[in-house]
Amino acid sequence: MRVILVFLFSGMWCEPQISPSMLTEYLKRTLVSRVYDVATETPLEVAPSISARIGNTVLLKREDTQPVFSFKLRGAYNKMANLSAAQLHHGVIAASAGNHAQGVALAARKLGCRAVIVMPVTAPSLKVQAVQRLGGEVVLKGDSFTEAYEYACALQEADSLTFVHPFDDPDVIAGQGTVGMEILRQYQRQIDAIFVPVGGGGLIAGVAAYIKALRPDIRVIGVETQDSAVMATSLRHDKRVTLDDVGLFSDGTAVKQAGSETFQLARRYVDDMVQVDTDAVCAAIKDIFQDTRSVMEPAGALAVAGARRYAASNEWRGKTLVAITSGANMNFDRLRFVAERADVGEAREAVFALTIPEERGSFRRLCEAIGDRSVTEFNYRISDPRHAHVFVGLQIDSHDETDLLAQGFRNCGFQVVDLSDNEMAKTHLRYMVGGKSPLSQHETLVRFEFPERPGALMRFLQSMNPEWNISLFHYRNQGDDYGRVLVGIQVPPNDSAAFAQFLDRLGYPFWDETSNPAYSLFL
Repeated sequence: MRVILVFLFSGMWCEPQISPSMLTEYLKRTLVSRVYDVATETPLEVAPSISARIGNTVLLKREDTQPVFSFKLRGAYNKMANLSAAQLHHGVIAASAGNHAQGVALAARKLGCRAVIVMPVTAPSLKVQAVQRLGGEVVLKGDSFTEAYEYACALQEADSLTFVHPFDDPDVIAGQGTVGMEILRQYQRQIDAIFVPVGGGGLIAGVAAYIKALRPDIRVIGVETQDSAVMATSLRHDKRVTLDDVGLFSDGTAVKQAGSETFQLARRYVDDMVQVDTDAVCAAIKDIFQDTRSVMEPAGALAVAGARRYAASNEWRGKTLVAITSGANMNFDRLRFVAERADVGEAREAVFALTIPEERGSFRRLCEAIGDRSVTEFNYRISDPRHAHVFVGLQIDSHDETDLLAQGFRNCGFQVVDLSDNEMAKTHLRYMVGGKSPLSQHETLVRFEFPERPGALMRFLQSMNPEWNISLFHYRNQGDDYGRVLVGIQVPPNDSAAFAQFLDRLGYPFWDETSNPAYSLFL
């Protein structure tokens, strides 16, 4: 029987030729892989919340539960277990952004050999420290995997070490293929598609080769970030290409060129590719956490982000989708960024720049326009005698609400700029609204803890003397049961006693920050 796989990459169709001999070869290599000396058979679990949200059954292949929290252990060990005694005696060398490095280090400890690992200087410290704890000799070199790889090749020759490639090696590919083998063994009912994160292509090459050998009806779909889509670009041009730059947020897939062997396998056996942005990856990390209480690294959540986007774009309903959660080596200091961007990624936050008249009552009218909707961010600093520019983040339930909100603000007479898709605004501007102002005479700076509930701000405004002008306002949703708010209020000197009475009546915890040195320096 002849099998035809159809690819769609930006409008280009191609009909790859299936090679039975190649499939048979990789099927054999996968079946005899020695991964279980160190790796475990990971769970295949239903993700109930994700499934309900996208209207399809989503199964998570939990490679994040491996001893090194990543699938990379499989391929690394399978490669090294097939080395000769002489090769193991001299030792091995590898280049890696982190997860392959941990797999090589653990395999070396198990096999009793030396392991030198070249990692880019951009590798997360969590992964560097993990490699060192496992006994690997870490060398930091270059800003990307490609630069680390080139340096590792030079060291290999000088020290007579055996190179353990992170993806472009038949034994490595076959080791990763055991992920596909387990999926078919663990779930013997209908599977419509398997979503696989893609960097250099080792995982998708191994999984696709095994799946197509036994279940060619299952679609194998690769997922990349938009700023590191090297495999999709190569498939579109029908040749390997090298990207000038790659995004580093998903460091586990930050590869400038796909492997030669992995590219050949992908062009034969991968059905489609999908790209996602940083916000979608952050939303997927949050989704997986809600279902598993585990925190994926960005590359580990790629497959879920891709499954969500692909299912929505193709209007899939009622299908069974497998997403490989490939790793959980997340630096703790990235969690704040992920949490902030997750709501945008799943269309839960709309961000606006609003221009309102710089006059008493405008601030209150703006709050009335917002209504009971939850505010995620509110930044304002007096700067112009006629117009006020306000940065506002609002919680929404779907992307469609953004246009409705914008129109509502326009109906109130406010100028609106939608910043929900503005990378600079989301990453930098929201934390930089402010500065010194020549218009802030008689300003008193007060830090409040508002109850985190609808109406708390309106109560504040209704209690305040309408003759006092708000000259600075900053609020940011921290996920607590109270909101931290910084307010500048222009209170004439003669109203000091009345202002003190206002604070007492309000009943919110507060701190007068007017004498804070940071205030005089920056605000």
